[in-house]
Amino acid sequence: MDSIILLVGITLMYSTPLIFGALGGVVSERSGVTNIGIEGMMVIGAVSAAIASYFTGNPWIAFLVAGLAGGLVATLHAVASVSFAADQTVSGVAINLLAPGLALFLCRNFFDGAAMSPIVTKLPKVLGDSWMAGTVWSNLNVNVTTVMALLLTLGVWFVLYRTKWGLRVRAVGEHPAAADTLGINVYKVRYICVILSGVFAGFGGASMTIAIISQFTQTAISGHGFIAMAAVIFGKWTPWGAYGACMLFGATQALTVLLGGGATVIPSQILAMLPYAMTIIVLILFVGKSVAPKADGVPYIKGSR
Repeated sequence: MDSIILLVGITLMYSTPLIFGALGGVVSERSGVTNIGIEGMMVIGAVSAAIASYFTGNPWIAFLVAGLAGGLVATLHAVASVSFAADQTVSGVAINLLAPGLALFLCRNFFDGAAMSPIVTKLPKVLGDSWMAGTVWSNLNVNVTTVMALLLTLGVWFVLYRTKWGLRVRAVGEHPAAADTLGINVYKVRYICVILSGVFAGFGGASMTIAIISQFTQTAISGHGFIAMAAVIFGKWTPWGAYGACMLFGATQALTVLLGGGATVIPSQILAMLPYAMTIIVLILFVGKSVAPKADGVPYIKGSR
C-alpha cells in the first residue's frame, strides 16, 4: 500500500509541470499556432519564480511573476508567427535556444555569479505535513499546484467547448479565412492564445522550482516542454487528453525514481532515459492517429483563402 501511494504521489508531483505546459500547447495549437517554444518558456518561468520567491519570500507572487515572464516570451513568438507570418517552428526553436542562456544570465546577475539559486520559499501542500505525519498518506505529498493544474484543465476544457470564445478559437484553428469572413479577428485570437500558452508554460516552470525542487538549476527544466508537446499530440489536442498523457509520463518518471531507489539493479543511465524513451514510443504509436487542427502551423494572411 505504501508503495502504491508513493507511486501516486510522485506521479502527481512530476506530472504537474507537464500539465501546465501541455495546456499551453493545447490553447496555442487550437488557435492554429504551433508553439515549440514551450520548453524555453518553462525555463524562463522557472528562473523567474526562483528569483521572485527569494527576494519577496512570497511563493504566490513568484508563481504569478513566472506566468508573466512566460507570457512576455510568448509575445515574441506571437509577433514573429502571427504579425510577421514567420515559420512557427523556427521561431519556437529560437526561443528554446535563447531561454537557457537568458535564464543563466539572470541567475548569475541576481545570485552573485552562481549558476543556481539558493533554496527558496515553496508553495504549500494541500494537506500539511503535520496532518499526514505518521500515516500511510504521508507519501502522497500533493502540492497546491497539482490541484491548480486540475482546475486549469477543467477551465480550459470549459472555455474551449462550452463558450462562444472557445468556438472562435477552434474556428480560427480550423478555418481562419472562414472565421475572418464572419467578423472574427484571427490575429487577436491567435495573439491571446499564444500569450496564454506562455503564461501556462511559465506556471509549469514555477511549479518545478517553487513546488518540487525548491531552487532553480540549469537542469530544472530538461525536456519537460518537449514531453508536454508530445502529451498534446497523444491527447489529440484536447485538455483532458493532454492531462491524461501527462499523468502517463509522470508515472514513468515515478517508476524511474522508485526503481532507482530500490533493490533492482538497473543502470542509472537506463532509468534516466525512460521518460524520454516513453515520449518517443508514444509519438511513434500515436502521431499518425492524431489529427491536428487544420490550420495548425499555417500563418494566416488576411485576404488569403
